[in-house]
Parts: sequence; structure tokens; C-alpha cells
Amino acid sequence: MDLDLAQVRAFVRAAEELHFGRAAGTLGVSQQVLSKRIARLEFLLGVALFDRDGRGVRLAEGGARFLLPARQALAAADAAVAAAVGGRRPLRVDVWGHLYAPMRTLAQVAEEAGDLALGHGRDLASVSAALLSGDIDAAFGRVHPPLHAGLAHRLVRLEPVDAVLSVGHPLAAEPALRPERLRASVLWAPGALDRLDFLHRFAERFGIRERATSVNLGLAHFLAEVARDARGFALLPADVPLPDIPGLRSVPLVEPTPLYAWSLLWRTGGGHPGLDGLAAACASRAGRLRWLEYDPARDWLPEPPTGTARAGPG
Repeated sequence: MDLDLAQVRAFVRAAEELHFGRAAGTLGVSQQVLSKRIARLEFLLGVALFDRDGRGVRLAEGGARFLLPARQALAAADAAVAAAVGGRRPLRVDVWGHLYAPMRTLAQVAEEAGDLALGHGRDLASVSAALLSGDIDAAFGRVHPPLHAGLAHRLVRLEPVDAVLSVGHPLAAEPALRPERLRASVLWAPGALDRLDFLHRFAERFGIRERATSVNLGLAHFLAEVARDARGFALLPADVPLPDIPGLRSVPLVEPTPLYAWSLLWRTGGGHPGLDGLAAACASRAGRLRWLEYDPARDWLPEPPTGTARAGPG
């Protein structure tokens, strides 16, 4: 029998999520469409792929047997498509974490990476969904758990983070600051802190109890609010240029220096042939500019660097 790859893809995504609604969302179809595709595949195979009960779904014995070869079939199909059109289509790359200017890093590797088409990412969750659905080929930003099992990542850059304070802040004149000295200050965040993993982990680690939330209308708007708060501060990668806002000062953080981790993210199981070139360009630039230096006695990361989480390009 000839397999319908849309049906196979629906099965694999549902097997990974064990939730038809979430699986449908990652594929950009309705739950009804996904359910029909799986039901049709089960009919053609003559085997139940899922056990369904009032508590949800789980893989049936036939589904467990089918999962690995189904993934291999999809990977082979994706590789065939990439081989046919990859030379003509640019690598589609999205970014997230816009306040921290991820394009600064991508711009430095773009000339070595080949033809790139850049997107307009929102956050890790939405970019992950775009990768899983095949709408983009790669993404760049800060990766943190939980990460979908169908995605892999490689650490690209560890960037020192400064504190940006109002000149009226009692610590603004210091040449450098230990993070714990900011405990009596107010941490400003461009959104709800529980959705901003790095800032949330920093606040928890260094005992920052007072927080203020801004609407994310861009870096200039955000830092203008910080400048008006004589007790407030924000965190920003050290080489992000400050907008022309009076009353701001950037102070290095030391002992330890917080590091913001940038990673390249992609979908496992095949992809655009240009992905290897992008990964190689990132690795080359990181080696020349010592982007991946990390000393646990001197630096702080929410998670220790692990490089590539699963096998991938390069």
C-alpha cells in the first residue's frame, strides 16, 4: 500500500504529544482534521495505533511498532524534498528574544552561512511550533526546558549581561556590581516574569524580590521606563547598544557574571541542506571570537552549557 505522508505525519505528531489538540496545533490543522487522518491511516493499516479512553490517548501496541519506521519514512521524504528544492530555496530562519537583539549575532555569521530568509519570531513556544510544522528550517534564541522531543539545539554564544540602571540609582556610579547587591532594587521585565525564563531564574538565584513589568514595545520604550525609576534596573547583553535615552548607565556584573545563552534550534529527522552551513558558520565565529568561554567559578548560567542536546547538523 502507498502511505499518505500527511496521515503519517499526523500520527507521529500525535504520538509525540499524546494529545490530539496540541498535535493539531503544531501541524496547523484542526483537531478534527488530525483525528480523521489518523482514523483513515488506522483503517488502511488494519491496526489500532492509539488506545483512547476517558483519560486521554496512549500508543497501542501497533502504534508503538509503527512509530520508528514512520519517523524514518518522514525523514526520508523531508530529505528528498530538501534535495530537490534546497538549492533554490533559502534557509528560513526565525529568531526570538528581540529585546536582546538576536540579529546582532546572526548578522555576523550570515555571510558565511549562505542564503537566509529571516522571519519575525515571537517567543520560543511559537517558534518551536513553526519548526515542528515545517514553516521554518531553523531558529535562533535562548533555549530552555521543556523542549519538544522533536527539536534539537546547539549552543552558539554565551554573552555577558550588564545591569542597566537609572543614573539616580544608588549603585549607578559603581564600576562593577555583584548581582546580590541588587537585592534591594526593582527588576524591570518586558512582560510577565514567569514567561521570561532567564529573568525569572536570575531573580530567584540572586534574591531579587521586587519586580516591575512593562509592555514590550521595544527596547527604547522599555529602558525609558527604567530610567524613570531610581530603584530600578534591567538586564541587557553587554554589547547591545543602548538607545539614546538620557539618564541611563550600564554597569558590568561580576562575581559571578551572568551569561545569556544563544542557541541554534532545528527540527530533528532531516531538513534543509543549508542547515549544516549555518551551524558551521556559527561554530567558526564562536571559535574565533571565543563566544563559548565559560568558567563556573566566575560565571553564572541558569543551566550549565551542554552543546548539542541531540544529534544534528555539523
